Amino acid sequence: MTDHALDPAAEAPAPTDAEALLAALDPEQREVASSFGAPICVLAGAGTGKTRAITLRIAYGVVTGQLNPRHVLAVTFTAKAAAEMRSRLRDLGVPAVQARTFHSAALRQLRHFWPRVVGGPMPELLTNKFAGVGEACQRLHLSVDRAALRDIVAEVEWSRVSMLTPESYPEAAQQARRPGVAGFDSRSISRILTQYEEVKKERGVIDFEDVLLHLVGFLSERADVAREVRGQYKHFVVDEYQDVSALQHALLRLWLGTSDDLCVVGDAAQTIYTFAGARASYLLDFRREFKRARTIRLERNYRSTPEIVRMANTVLDGAQGRTRDSRLTLVSQRESGPPPLVESFPDDPAEADGVAERIEALIAEGRPASDVAILFRTNSQSEAFEQALTFRGIGYLVRGGDRFFERQEVRRAMVSLRAATRVEQIDPARAVRDILSQQGWSPQAPETTGAVRERWDSLNALVGLTDTVTRRPGATMEEVVRELEERAESQAAPVVDGVTLASVHAAKGLEWPVVFVVGASDGLLPISMAKTAAEVEEERRLFYVALTRARDLLTVSWAAARTPGARGSRRASRFLDGVLEHPDSPKTSPGAGARRTGRRSATVFAECRVCGQGLVSPAEQRRGRHEGCPSQAGAGLLAELRSWRRDEARRRGAPPYAILTDAALEAVAERAPRTEQELLEVPGVGAGKVASFGAELLEILTDHVEKA
Repeated sequence: MTDHALDPAAEAPAPTDAEALLAALDPEQREVASSFGAPICVLAGAGTGKTRAITLRIAYGVVTGQLNPRHVLAVTFTAKAAAEMRSRLRDLGVPAVQARTFHSAALRQLRHFWPRVVGGPMPELLTNKFAGVGEACQRLHLSVDRAALRDIVAEVEWSRVSMLTPESYPEAAQQARRPGVAGFDSRSISRILTQYEEVKKERGVIDFEDVLLHLVGFLSERADVAREVRGQYKHFVVDEYQDVSALQHALLRLWLGTSDDLCVVGDAAQTIYTFAGARASYLLDFRREFKRARTIRLERNYRSTPEIVRMANTVLDGAQGRTRDSRLTLVSQRESGPPPLVESFPDDPAEADGVAERIEALIAEGRPASDVAILFRTNSQSEAFEQALTFRGIGYLVRGGDRFFERQEVRRAMVSLRAATRVEQIDPARAVRDILSQQGWSPQAPETTGAVRERWDSLNALVGLTDTVTRRPGATMEEVVRELEERAESQAAPVVDGVTLASVHAAKGLEWPVVFVVGASDGLLPISMAKTAAEVEEERRLFYVALTRARDLLTVSWAAARTPGARGSRRASRFLDGVLEHPDSPKTSPGAGARRTGRRSATVFAECRVCGQGLVSPAEQRRGRHEGCPSQAGAGLLAELRSWRRDEARRRGAPPYAILTDAALEAVAERAPRTEQELLEVPGVGAGKVASFGAELLEILTDHVEKA
C-alpha cells in the first residue's frame, strides 16, 4: 500500500528554514514542535494555539529529517478540522502529510484491504442510519416518532463505539447509568440492535461504526495487513484526544503496534461528548499507558481578554473529580477588555428581546452581525431568539441548518467553476466573478430580502472563499476548485453576514468576537436531566466551553420564568457560584436582579419613575415602578394599545411580546410620551422599536389625549 493509494497529494517545495518555523511560537508551543523521540501528551487549554503547534511540529519534523511526510497520519475528529489542518500543512510546504478523521482514514484502508481479506468490493456505505434503525423498529412492531428515532440512533452509535454487542448492551447500559431510551428499556434497545444488524446484512451495507470495527478485525487477525499498515504509517498525531472512544482507541493501538511514536493533544475540561462514547481517561492516563511519555501544558490563551479568561477559570474552580485534578489555568496574553456581563430577565421572551436589542446596538456601532453568536444548551431555545432577531431585521444563521454546499445555487455554481478549469491561462479571481455574475451575484448586495438575498449571500460567500485562494502567488483555477471541493467534503461553510445561533455542542472548536451565552439557569445549565455528580460536571465543562468561545465581549444571561407573567421560579446557574462573588467579578447589568436568596447580589436600586416614591429593584426595572405602586395607566388607553399590538403582531407574523412586552406596553400607557425621545426613555422600548412603529404609538397616544 503506497501513499498515493491513500491520498495523492500535489507536490510542493519543502520548508528549508527550521528555526523560522519555530520563531513565532511561545516557549511551550516551541517545546511541542521540537520534541521527538518519545510519546508526547499536550494538554492544551482553549485558545492556546494547539493546531498551530502541532502543524508546525509536523513541518519542523519534516524539515529536520525526523519525520517522513509520507509516513505521518494526523487524525482529527471533524472533517472541517481535517480540512483546516491539510490547508495549514499545504501552506507550510508539506502537502504529502495526511490529515483525516478516524473514519476517513479507516475507510480508505478498509477499501484497500477488503478485496484481499474478504473478496470482492467493499459493501456500500450506509451514510444515514435513520432508515435502517426505523425499519428495525417496524419489524419489532415498535412505534417511534422522529424524535424517538433520533435518540435510538444515538444509542446505537454509543453501543457500537463502546464495542458492545446486542447481548452485552443491557448490562453495560446499566453500569453506565443509561436506563432507557425514548421510553424503551435496555432489553428493547438490545432487540433493536439485533434487528438493525439483520437489516444491514439483508441490504448488503455497512455503517460508519462498521468501518472501524471491520478494520480493527483486519488488523487484529491478519498479520500481513497489520504489517503493511504499520510500514506505511509510523508517526501519529491525534487532536482532541479527550474525545476518543473505546473503538477509536483500539484502532489507534493497532495502527501503532509496538511503536509509541505518538503525539496527542487534548483538554479534559472540554470533554463534552461522554454521552456519545468519548472517554477522557485515555488523555488523563496517557502517561500510564505510554511509560516514556512526556507532558507539555499549553496555558497561554491568545483568544480571549483577561476578563473573559478569569471568568472561565473561576467556573472551573468549582469543578470536582478528575476535571479539577487535571485542569489547566489559562493566562490571557491579550490586552484588558470590558468585563463580562451577567444579566437576568423576567422571562424567556424578555431575554430574547434584550439580547436582540443589544445586538442591534452593536451593529449600529459598526460591528458586523457575523461577529456575534448566541449560544444555548438545547436547540429548542433558538426560536425566541430567531423571532427577536427577525423582528429587528437582523440576519442570522442557525448552525446545523441547511448545509452551505448543499444549497441549489452553490451546487450550480460549483458545476460552472469546475467547467472553467478546462480553460487555459485563465485569471481565477476574475473568472469566478464573471461566472457567478451570470448566476445572480453582483458586487453590491440586493436591497430586497427573502430568496433573492439568500441566493446573493451564498454566491457572495463563494466569492469570499475563492479570494482566499487567489491571493496566493500563482494560484490557478484548479486550486480554487480543489479548495472548494475539500470544503464541500468537510461542510466547512463560510461565514456570511448574520448572527450565529448554535447549541454549545455545535459551537465547540469555534470562536466569535462577541458571544451571548443564554439560558444560564439551573435546569438548562446544568440541564435538568443531569442527575449524577459526573453528569453535572460534564454540564460545567459545557458551560466552560461556551464561555471560552468569546474573544472580546461576553454576556451571560438567564430568565426567571418561561413565559411572561409566570412565577419566576428559576435560579441562576449554580456554575455562576463564585463568579459574581469573585474580587474581580463580572459586571452585572442594571436589569439583573438578585441571583439567589442568601447570596451576595449586585442589585442596584433606582427611584420609581411613576410615582416618584419608593425604590425600584433591578427585577422590577423593566416595569419601571416598584411593587405595590398603583398603575397610572388608564384602562381604555391600555386596551387600545393592546389592540394595536395584536394587529401589529398579526401583520408582522410575530408573537405579541416581540412587538412590546406587557411591562413595556403598560409603561408606555403610564408615561404617555409625546415625543420620540420620551418614548426612547420608556423601559423596554429601544431605538429599533421607535424606528419601526414609534410614529404609530405616538399617534395613538395623541388621539387618546385629544379624545379625553
